[in-house]
Amino acid sequence: MAERRSDRLADRLAEMPVDDINRVPRVTVDFWLIKLMAVTMGETAADYLAVNMGLGLTVTSIIMTAILIGAIVLQFAQRRYVPSVYWLAVVLISVVGTLVTDNLTDNFGVPLLSSTIFFSIALMITFILWKAREGTLSIHSIFTARREAFYWLVVLFTFALGTAVGDLISEVFGFGYITTGLIFGAIIAAIAFAHFAFRLDGILAFWLAYIFTRPLGASLGDYLSQPSDYGGLGLGTIYTSLMFLAIIIFIVIYMSFNYEPEIEGSPGEPLR
Repeated sequence: MAERRSDRLADRLAEMPVDDINRVPRVTVDFWLIKLMAVTMGETAADYLAVNMGLGLTVTSIIMTAILIGAIVLQFAQRRYVPSVYWLAVVLISVVGTLVTDNLTDNFGVPLLSSTIFFSIALMITFILWKAREGTLSIHSIFTARREAFYWLVVLFTFALGTAVGDLISEVFGFGYITTGLIFGAIIAAIAFAHFAFRLDGILAFWLAYIFTRPLGASLGDYLSQPSDYGGLGLGTIYTSLMFLAIIIFIVIYMSFNYEPEIEGSPGEPLR
């Protein structure tokens, strides 16, 4: 059955013009689940490489940025959504986004509040330029390399911003990991409620939820991995990272067998 489904999908893709096929996934429940897993792993994996492996922030940042560049080049080469390639890029950009903020804080002494303001402005400017150039911010219309470039730049800024906001609230403001996670979980729930109950614009709701899942994931990762002295469960960064990596791999395999291409003009709600 799975083989026949795969053959039919291959036939459909072969018949479609490449520029009519969306390059990012449909937004479903498994999308949000794997996205949360990816941002959580990004937080713990960055800490593991820089601290536990003793590579330091600078070396870790150079290595992971080089790997990310390779993954992004591979992603652009697909010119359509391929689950394994796309989510590899997401996990890596999550790690690099964390490292960007950590470098600003630890190596350059930039306060987390300043990083939060900077990445918020950078994100808004990117959205403005994307909207002005392409006329839409919908992820249902990532059919060209230029739109995809805007998309990945936004993703990078959301991850860097989310790390700064999460650390700012949990550490600087002293709310702790659990309370911080609950705060952002409640914000995401409120956004979803506003979308489904009060018809909040789908594109706006999607990007707001996308931004706030990052600090939610960062808080979850820190809570699971950090020692009890710091308010965590003490599972450690390696075990936490491997746990979430296993979940990500499982969901990617599931997505690979259940992928339905999204072509230009096909309907869909951004949060569904």
